[in-house]
Amino acid sequence: MSDPVPVNGLEVTVRNLHKRFGDHEVLRGFDLSIGAGELFVLMGPSGCGKSVFLRHLIGLETPTEGEVRIDGQPFVEDTRSRFRLAMVFQSGGLLNSLTVAENVGLYLAEHRLRKPGEIARLVAEKLALVQLDPEVGGKYPTELSGGMRKRVAIARALITEPQLVLFDEPTSELDPIVALTIGREILDLNRRTGVTSVVVTHDRDLAFGIADRVGFMGDGTILAIGTPDEIRANPLPLIRDFLAADFKPA
Repeated sequence: MSDPVPVNGLEVTVRNLHKRFGDHEVLRGFDLSIGAGELFVLMGPSGCGKSVFLRHLIGLETPTEGEVRIDGQPFVEDTRSRFRLAMVFQSGGLLNSLTVAENVGLYLAEHRLRKPGEIARLVAEKLALVQLDPEVGGKYPTELSGGMRKRVAIARALITEPQLVLFDEPTSELDPIVALTIGREILDLNRRTGVTSVVVTHDRDLAFGIADRVGFMGDGTILAIGTPDEIRANPLPLIRDFLAADFKPA
């Protein structure tokens, strides 16, 4: 398998980000910068706003206050088409009525961005990148294990050669061995392609095993940012309790 063509990862800048739904304030104002090509992991307890923040980076939510900038440009409706973005949802979001190959190539086919033969080639290439054999392309998602479905979802995200990939709980509902494999895939793709990767997770082993930097969220804001070792050593009680807790991700 040949190496993927390097891409130019995008820089992400967040300033004074707030998000309210009615009277409920989910994001309470914070600043954050993620470097081009960085693998940034965001951790925190359930309900602290991690996934809502992630949805701002793909354009599914609009800030109530503050702003998101991508490569220095305001990330608003008029500028979003300038960037190649992709998201791997927690559920995977695969369509059970389509084969794996059809799922992976769906965006290109629906928008008629490539000819069928070229789509088939790109699908095979992306499946190979996530260590899936070509014959998997003819199967349906219901025929695959949870770990294989996660890999297919990642392959589908990669089909447009994104510059920024967002992962929402990529190891949820996976056993520890499979979760470790998925983590290695995310890290390997980041290192080999140069894509900027943002991962939201409860999985402490994943976060500390792959991140360049870790952000820790609590009560709608970011309480700490640092290397994995710096977050492990952080004395904030919420962080200490979270890292010490014995829990299963929601």
